[in-house]
Amino acid sequence: MAIAHSKLTAQGQISVPAGVRQKLGVGPGSVLEWDEDGQNIVVRRSARFSSEDIHRALFPTQVPEPRTIDDMRQGIRQHIRKRHARR
Repeated sequence: MAIAHSKLTAQGQISVPAGVRQKLGVGPGSVLEWDEDGQNIVVRRSARFSSEDIHRALFPTQVPEPRTIDDMRQGIRQHIRKRHARR
């Protein structure tokens, strides 16, 4: 049983019914994926990026240099001093 119906325009556009938009959690600017599943076409909200995807995008071939907790604390201290230094 269909949950909603849409009509295709001459330009190949459709309107996504409000109930479907709410169920998918999409709005203006959202990207939808169209996928083939046997005889069916599945429409879904485009997947969000995982932290692993973002890491691969930032560091495509190199492995980041390991840091110790003390290194990170020192970097934070330097950043705060620089940011709040009197000009």
